[in-house]
Amino acid sequence: MALRAAPACRSLTSVPVAPDREAVSPFGLPAAAKRALFLAIVRRILATAALVFAWLCANGALLDALQVVAWGRMFAGYTETMTVSAALRETFNPAKPCALCRRVAKAKEAAHQQLPAAGDQSAPKFVLALHTPAAPVFANDPGEWIERPSMKVCQRTEPVPVPPPRA
Repeated sequence: MALRAAPACRSLTSVPVAPDREAVSPFGLPAAAKRALFLAIVRRILATAALVFAWLCANGALLDALQVVAWGRMFAGYTETMTVSAALRETFNPAKPCALCRRVAKAKEAAHQQLPAAGDQSAPKFVLALHTPAAPVFANDPGEWIERPSMKVCQRTEPVPVPPPRA
């Protein structure tokens, strides 16, 4: 049995077209539409990532994530020379923090000092807009209502006409 060479693979990025037609991707979309769709998806992903990053920075979770990284590095370093239980004990020993743990603690303290005091009433608060609508008044004026028509129920007293049965 003779071996044959495999046919050359076609590129999936574009399909050859006549000069008067627009390039079409193998998925049936014009190249410009495919690029616009790709850019819209990338824009949405970047916007979501930026929003998540801003949220993490705003609520201080970024420092917590950095602390977890520091613990991971400490644990990885300790497991090279100790057992896992001893490495865990040394990692979470508050008497032996690493340099990154000390920097994270210093940053957390600085962030805590910048927060306003909980009972700080020195700055007056202004109410910019206060709109309280008047309470609605419901009055029953029987003179303006339409009288209810009499509701009589009709009952049939004679038998229902039925055609005679066919033979």
